[in-house]
Amino acid sequence: MTFPITIDPTAARQIAALVSRKGGEGSFLRVGVKGGGCSGLEYVFRIDDKRLDIDLSTTVDGTEVVCDAKSAAYLEGATLVYTGNMIGGGFAFENPNAERQCGCGTSFTPKRRG
Repeated sequence: MTFPITIDPTAARQIAALVSRKGGEGSFLRVGVKGGGCSGLEYVFRIDDKRLDIDLSTTVDGTEVVCDAKSAAYLEGATLVYTGNMIGGGFAFENPNAERQCGCGTSFTPKRRG
């Protein structure tokens, strides 16, 4: 399985800077989803250094980004973007698998499958 997420160039630069500042040796950015939030699934976005057997990874701007295979099903075709807007700025997913997204953009309801 290939890495499910496209990372735009601005987000890639911000990821590299973030992991460089906050992570230690062997650190990477972990993205994914977990149950919760106000819409059903909540996005995961954190610096990590522990790998799972089901992890998929890619390298952008010299920094590794990891997503577990279970989350990949909900993020397939998504794009991770970064905006410097003063209100609502930061990292966000443009996710074609979201039926709807909460107002703050941190959680979503997945489209029904099949």
